[in-house]
Amino acid sequence: MRGELEQWRPCDSRDNRLACGGKDCQRNQTGLQDFQDCQHHYKNAFLLNLENPVILSKFSSQTPARGCSNVEILNSRRSVMSKTVWNRYFLGLALITSLMLLVWIAGVNARAQSEKTWTALVSTENDSKIQLNLEERRNKDGGRHQHGSSYDFSELQGLTREQTLSGGPVNFSLVREAGRIDFTGSFQNGRGSGTFRFTANPAFVSAMKSRGFDFAVDNDEDRLFTAATVNVTTALADDLASAGFGKLNVDDLFKAAIFKIDSKFMREMKASGFNDLGLEELVKARIFKIDADFVRHVAEMGFQNEPFESLVKMQIFKVTPEFVTEVRNEGLTNLQIEDVVKLRIFKIDAEFIRKAKAEGADINVESLVQRKIGVARR
Repeated sequence: MRGELEQWRPCDSRDNRLACGGKDCQRNQTGLQDFQDCQHHYKNAFLLNLENPVILSKFSSQTPARGCSNVEILNSRRSVMSKTVWNRYFLGLALITSLMLLVWIAGVNARAQSEKTWTALVSTENDSKIQLNLEERRNKDGGRHQHGSSYDFSELQGLTREQTLSGGPVNFSLVREAGRIDFTGSFQNGRGSGTFRFTANPAFVSAMKSRGFDFAVDNDEDRLFTAATVNVTTALADDLASAGFGKLNVDDLFKAAIFKIDSKFMREMKASGFNDLGLEELVKARIFKIDADFVRHVAEMGFQNEPFESLVKMQIFKVTPEFVTEVRNEGLTNLQIEDVVKLRIFKIDAEFIRKAKAEGADINVESLVQRKIGVARR
């Protein structure tokens, strides 16, 4: 070992001294200890002089002693990036990775928050109509928002009846004042499905707020989505205000849009003798198809100036002119709407009345009802 150490040569060059920690590695009689010191300086030089780093090759295999003088040193300016460059590189890489992660997380969260899908069926009865059903499932709270309605093809931008029947991918939109719904999917044989995206219209929110209708409560996009699907407009709000309905709220606008209630319908009902109907009564009138024509038909049956609720009962229990004529022909001539409704409730028709007469029963509404339910004497 001592003979090998004697073969060292001094680290007399500037770069070699730097590599060995800034001091000469002279031959020393202690031999092995200095050799280890040289290795220690060699390692520290690489770690501590990073402002001007050097790359040190392994010890030459041709020098038995593997001394400092056989280390190959390359100039840092020719072969290695500076510390600043490396720092910027790794910092930039970290930022890019973080941004990509945030984008991915945002996408996952968006998908996790809700799933918006649609299905459609082309009407076989009306060539201009298509039934659209929209559903939003919220994965966070398990909630579900659904809407189904029939639309004219003219209301849907980018979709025709021919496209739905021929099949293939589609992209179309429902554009309303409250916002727009963009659909992506496909059709086959008149049936379609896919996903949709809703974009609210801030101008609509502002315009409605100036009229006293707040669609931005708790940043609830559901109200705006509903307003778009049922087509709530500022014109509708202005029309209802002009009709003198009094103070209305957002839900009233939804009802008016869904059931087609406007100042014209209100005037028609007033002209039919119903002067004090509010919005709720007009909604009921639409539900049970009570309009000016129905009021006229009721009057033709012999029922004049009946209260609005009596007309509702007539529609619920399907009191028709034909039924009224039928029971009158069997002897029930002095009837009120309440009497006719009872006959319908207990399914008392002309045949039942004829059988009762044949058995000698009294022919009036109350006795016929008791006979029907089995409490009258035979």
